[in-house]
Amino acid sequence: MAVAEATPAVQAAAAPATATPAAATPAHRDGNVLRWLAAYTASLIGDSVYFVALGWSAQRAAGPTEVGLVMAAGALPRAVLMLGGGVLADRLDPRRVILGSDALRCLLILSVAAGIALSTPALWLLVAVALVFGAVDALFVPAVGALPPRITRPDQLARVTGMRSLSMRVGQIAGPPLGGLAMGLGGPAAAFGVAGLLFALSLPLLLTVRVRPLDTPATGGTPRPGTVRADLLDGLRYLRRHRLIGPLVAVGAVCELGLTGTLNVGMVLLNAERGWGPSGYGWIVACFGAGATVGAALLTVVGRLPRAGLTMAGTLFGASTGAAAMALVPSLWTAAVLAAAVGLCAGVSGGLDSALIQTATDPAYLGRVTSVVMLTMLGLAPLSYPVVGAAIGAWGATPVFLACGALSCLSAVVALTSDAVRRAELPGRRAETARSDAPSPESSESAE
Repeated sequence: MAVAEATPAVQAAAAPATATPAAATPAHRDGNVLRWLAAYTASLIGDSVYFVALGWSAQRAAGPTEVGLVMAAGALPRAVLMLGGGVLADRLDPRRVILGSDALRCLLILSVAAGIALSTPALWLLVAVALVFGAVDALFVPAVGALPPRITRPDQLARVTGMRSLSMRVGQIAGPPLGGLAMGLGGPAAAFGVAGLLFALSLPLLLTVRVRPLDTPATGGTPRPGTVRADLLDGLRYLRRHRLIGPLVAVGAVCELGLTGTLNVGMVLLNAERGWGPSGYGWIVACFGAGATVGAALLTVVGRLPRAGLTMAGTLFGASTGAAAMALVPSLWTAAVLAAAVGLCAGVSGGLDSALIQTATDPAYLGRVTSVVMLTMLGLAPLSYPVVGAAIGAWGATPVFLACGALSCLSAVVALTSDAVRRAELPGRRAETARSDAPSPESSESAE
């Protein structure tokens, strides 16, 4: 969940839980950050267990078509409400939004577990659960993106991004087997119950996380009155006018369109076309995941890479060309090695893109910017799935992989044509002090 910012200052409301992060403690040794990370990891594992429980429950209640309907049902409210969730994260304390949405998810899933334990799961119930869960997710995701700058220093955000990526990998690896085990031992009710308990586990951990108010140059430290629509349009204007954030969001969107469908749908069809079998596909996916994990670990340990904008563009170009080249190699093991390299480059480039967005965004707009970024990932990228599948069915895997790789390379070109991206650097310890003393030119220019 996957895949980091702040909101208007609410000093009085957050005073009991507010504290400034330790002056020199790196994020991966900061107990406050680690408590947040543990809560986030528990929630991500709960997400994975929930999806296993939902899919298997739908399979027992209906046929394959209905399974697809149930699994896709949550995507609609998530996509429709995501931008509104970003506005809410900026108007309220993101920690409170996370606590509220996680509590709602916990109550929802535990109620479903109790209901299923007493009766057979009906299709309408599963669809309703998916819709409600997707709507709550639209609140949870932007608030999660708006929290890390409140619990760590700007020079530690790249490290926190790496730690978040590692948590996402843990959720992807640990969740499905745990959900399958619960399903095998106690059926759908047990699987939903485990998911609900994991959401419940994250709540006391979040309650112990200390947050600090952030200066908001665009608002003078106080929330501006206005409607949700006005705040949303204001956030979109901010993103469009910002010299650095606008290009970074565009880079991420183009990359998602080019790479996501290729790796998620195209890889399955390429594997079938080459006759590598299920084990071959498993090796490729595992190698990609291992590479992405190494990339996240690199950011976690190093914390700050020099010439971040150029490094992001270079690793993005490497991921794009590597993905395209996977359709040209005849050997499974060569494809697996390429998949590891693609995962490594994608992990570094995605982490740097996220960290640059987090550090450059005015705190008053972080929730809305995060919601736009997540909307491109959860709403825009899946649109490429049927296109990639149909194109491979018509022309084969090789030309489609090359075309998608070229499209993804275009995102690196977008990055390199932006002077702000080429010159972008992650803040160091000294930059943090300068940033707190005066707003950046980009923020002053774009927060009209």
